[in-house]
Amino acid sequence: MLTHIIHYSFHLLAPFVFGKVLFKNHWWNASLIMIATMAIDLDHLLVSPLFDLNRCSIGLHPLHTIWAAALYGIMLIIPSWKWRAVAIGCLWHLCTDLIDCLI
Repeated sequence: MLTHIIHYSFHLLAPFVFGKVLFKNHWWNASLIMIATMAIDLDHLLVSPLFDLNRCSIGLHPLHTIWAAALYGIMLIIPSWKWRAVAIGCLWHLCTDLIDCLI
């Protein structure tokens, strides 16, 4: 239960911290964009069974692969705060999911 609280806090609260620290002029919109990157979890619909508490999503789902992470990293160089917010949100999403794999 505690791991679920931590997991979803990282997904839903940490983006506001990142927004305040990294996007001072656009922190609210950047935070919402980073939360919206949870949409990458739609790739879970491509796997059967749809949900498995004991499964690590890193490397299994298409948007949770090293290739996707590399693309998110490349997106950081796009000179737009909106695209950087998307990239940071996706990378943070992967980090949060990786933590679940390790505990």
